[in-house]
Amino acid sequence: MTTDGPRGVTLDYGKEAVRYDASRGGEPRAAAAAAAVLSLLAPGTRTLLDVACGTGLVTRRLAALPGLGVTGVDATYAMVRMAAERVPGAVVLGDSRRLPFPDGAFDAVATVWLLHLFAEPAEAAAVVAECARVLRPGGRYVTTVDKAASHDVGSDIDAVLAGRPVREPVDGADRVEGYAAACGLAPAGRARFTGHGQGRSPRSTTEDLFRGWFTSIPTDSAMARGYAERLARLPDQDVRRPDPEFALRAFTKSAAG
Repeated sequence: MTTDGPRGVTLDYGKEAVRYDASRGGEPRAAAAAAAVLSLLAPGTRTLLDVACGTGLVTRRLAALPGLGVTGVDATYAMVRMAAERVPGAVVLGDSRRLPFPDGAFDAVATVWLLHLFAEPAEAAAVVAECARVLRPGGRYVTTVDKAASHDVGSDIDAVLAGRPVREPVDGADRVEGYAAACGLAPAGRARFTGHGQGRSPRSTTEDLFRGWFTSIPTDSAMARGYAERLARLPDQDVRRPDPEFALRAFTKSAAG
């Protein structure tokens, strides 16, 4: 299945599934993400839906908490197949904008590294609305925000890229709070965690530049070539700079539903 990536980049997550974990921090990043999500759950949480669970690396960590029943859902068959091997009997195929669950089915819902993938705010808002729908009154919704900004760690790479055009992110914290408020979700906490293995090197950043990851920079443009030339002049081409710090926001659904 092909899914829209960050601000319009098209990624085939069916093909990405095999290399997804190794290319995105693996177990250390998954452990950090799961711990941060769990820290924001309300006392007494018994059921959690992990939306866009991917290969199930984070889902498995969440499910390891005693007394917590975890369900994973993802729109890509190859991802679901891998996740189902890690969390048997607990993963289903489904679209985050039309979740295959009844109203109020879960005590908590999480979307980790999902909202930033949508090209339009309305799509991200639709996902938040669906998460609110399947959340019981008084339940907790947890999501990552500002993913792109998290990668700016103040490195020499960031200095080179500082002048690039930047679009307003659909997963900006203020925007997400707006999506949540429209669904009766009130702010309930925040957390941060390290994106282990996600630090950029000059060479990997150049590769991202020409594969379209920086969506405001056309891959075949003079602008892209100019940034690539400046990146090539940086020292330690294969040395990764500091890992990003990802941000989470938690929201509680009104007890009135």
